[in-house]
Amino acid sequence: MISPIHTVTQAEARGGSLAAALEDGAVLLFPDLDFPFSDFESRFVERPFADGKAKNVNIRGDQAELRGAAGTPEEQEALRQLLVRYRAFAEGLIARHLPEYAGRISLAGTSYRPFEVDQRKLSWRRDDTRLHVDAFPSNPIGEKRILRVFRNINPSGQPRRWRVGEDFGSMADKFLPRLPGYSPLSARLLSALRITKARRSEYDHLMLHLHDALKQDEGYQASAPQADVEFLPGQTWVTFSDLVMHGAMGGRYMLEQTAYLPVAAQADPEKSPQRILARKLGRPLQ
Repeated sequence: MISPIHTVTQAEARGGSLAAALEDGAVLLFPDLDFPFSDFESRFVERPFADGKAKNVNIRGDQAELRGAAGTPEEQEALRQLLVRYRAFAEGLIARHLPEYAGRISLAGTSYRPFEVDQRKLSWRRDDTRLHVDAFPSNPIGEKRILRVFRNINPSGQPRRWRVGEDFGSMADKFLPRLPGYSPLSARLLSALRITKARRSEYDHLMLHLHDALKQDEGYQASAPQADVEFLPGQTWVTFSDLVMHGAMGGRYMLEQTAYLPVAAQADPEKSPQRILARKLGRPLQ
């Protein structure tokens, strides 16, 4: 029985770290954290303020440059400020409930996701309704983890629907023998040609091929151990998306913050996918 959701109690919310549960593969659910919208901001959940060229609107960098938005200059600035505020909200959540990570987390993109989960018949690689672990083809992360903070801001009661899969180690046992070997020469070439932003490590290589192998395997998608979960409006959830197999099945209007954490900064680095894969292979990763 898969029970990935760890609902944070009031006692847990008042103090103590939740890092152990998170690193074990839990999805931490905060049912009632406050993140109010102003009257002006309420328009952002009445219709999508997005140019439609990408899946979401986001801010990046120290200047919090807004990308992919639509609306008047005033509306776009208000949306940018909303995302800046959500970034601070996510950073505060991490500092309070995951104090081991304080000062070690680096925040990446912050996104506004107003569109319904894409249910079109996309290529299997782009279909995020399929169970997968997160890996970035052009942005190798090496010895870092992918931590994400989500919040459902739907105004009409629509849940954000996910499904989550079996534990990472059990999945890796099934798929690792199928994966192609790693080539350091190829990794250096991709970096030299600026196809990747840095050299792709063996870990990045394995995770990209796991991502693809999982999505491509129709039999596994249909029959693997999995559970359906729903996140209601006003709920916030946090997980390591490189460890927890997930697929987004439905819902619109969500905020999301991505953060990177060095493996060495974990409460227990041996629970990272980097160390799990190394143990499965019986050697350190290159």
